Amino acid sequence: MLVKTFASAVYGISATTIRVEVHISDGVGYSLVGLPDNAVKESQQRIISSFTEIRMKWPGKKVVINLAPADIRKEGAAFDLPLAIGILAAHGKVKQEQLKKFVIMGELSLDGGLQPIKGVLPIALQAQKEGFKGIILPHFNANEAGVVDGLDTYGVSNLKEVVDFLNGKLHLNPVMVDIQTTFINQVSKADIDFNDVKGQENVKRAMEVAAAGGHNILLIGSPGAGKTMLAQRLPGIIPPLSLTESLETTKIHSVAGRLGVNSTLITRRPFRSPHHTISDVALVGGGGFPMPGEISLAHNGVLFLDELPEFKRTVLEVMRQPLGDRKINISRARYSIDFPANFMLVASMNPCPCGFYNHPEKNCVCGNGIIQKYLNKISGPLLDRIDLHIEVVPVSFEKISALPLAESSATIRQRVIKARKLQEERFKPYPGIHCNAQMKPKMQRSLIELDNPSRSILRTAMEKLGLSARAYDRIVKVSRTIADLEGAARIEAHHVAEAVNYRSLDRDIWGG
Repeated sequence: MLVKTFASAVYGISATTIRVEVHISDGVGYSLVGLPDNAVKESQQRIISSFTEIRMKWPGKKVVINLAPADIRKEGAAFDLPLAIGILAAHGKVKQEQLKKFVIMGELSLDGGLQPIKGVLPIALQAQKEGFKGIILPHFNANEAGVVDGLDTYGVSNLKEVVDFLNGKLHLNPVMVDIQTTFINQVSKADIDFNDVKGQENVKRAMEVAAAGGHNILLIGSPGAGKTMLAQRLPGIIPPLSLTESLETTKIHSVAGRLGVNSTLITRRPFRSPHHTISDVALVGGGGFPMPGEISLAHNGVLFLDELPEFKRTVLEVMRQPLGDRKINISRARYSIDFPANFMLVASMNPCPCGFYNHPEKNCVCGNGIIQKYLNKISGPLLDRIDLHIEVVPVSFEKISALPLAESSATIRQRVIKARKLQEERFKPYPGIHCNAQMKPKMQRSLIELDNPSRSILRTAMEKLGLSARAYDRIVKVSRTIADLEGAARIEAHHVAEAVNYRSLDRDIWGG
């Protein structure tokens, strides 16, 4: 007898429906074909043990299973459940009528229990797209799939529940998730606030500009000046995730297996802070079966690289293309996968190896050559892709103890949201562009016009600082963001002057 069940395989952040074709005939043996990996091949032992636990026997006949399309590689133990149900249905132990209505996924334990799986949200979205009635999966993942409208999600604990449900002996209620309520209740919650930071008003202003335009920012300052503290609070002033952004972000974290048990949507901007010993592949993604890296896990959020010069140069250089294209393409011999990587880069570094160059109170013990060598660990092309370079000066004890409570993240965020709304209106004719930092050069020429005083300031800065054409574009974009924060229709001279002031590493004082 030939029976078909339906499963799904995840590639990148998208899913492909897989037909599990089970044929039982006279003879002896077991064959599993269709490019299964080792985890899928080992499913037979888990299935046999699960059958024993629910008092069912393995068919004493020849079992042939094909995973179609047969030219696509299938990975992971999540195929255990559709394989087991297919075998039972072909053996006459499960009714076949319901099988065509459901996508079935789940990893079996030896006792027949189900373990959580990865990539549930893209699987559920694909099932909805292809018109399946519902999806059957481990109860740990039910809330994640339950956010998809128009798809009945059934969370089950073990193989016996699935068998009884398909045979009509057990009634299961589909999991219902009120996505709007969940999203609204959680999206604005914040654990840390900018009012924790005393002083550093010029740096906070720069962070506000960066958040308003989606610009990358580099913080340079001595140890203990507050660079990490400031970076950690940046997601709290970026506008909240939209529902579309939340779904896209959740898909990435689901594929990577980073969602917790019984999770629904990611409702806060991601903040990723990898250690400086990270490898190239771990940062940008890849592997034999490509998985998203840190830059994709930071999609729609913030990627914080602390102690930037301590990262391997090759690691930093692989970020050049994603910083411009806002996606990363992972190519292998048999396939090519795109992962989104639209993140804000926030980096921090000491000004020199000892950390006290330009310190107001402590003396630097590094020679000019040593400082220059330290700064040269970061290439010019990478620095050009960072819009704002800000010096963070330590705040003295007297100032910290005397300063009143600072402005809250909520107050700053309201100004940022207003600026972003102006940008959304500006970029309506340009799909996929939402903020000033994403502007292409051609768009910049058509949308931004500088008056003579602004051009004069920018020309002087270009000549004195020896800025590249890319740095010119960055300054113009930042100027537009500063104007948006003021609600100004045109860029004025003081906007350009402030933007130029945010290019600290272009000045002669650095590196002597």
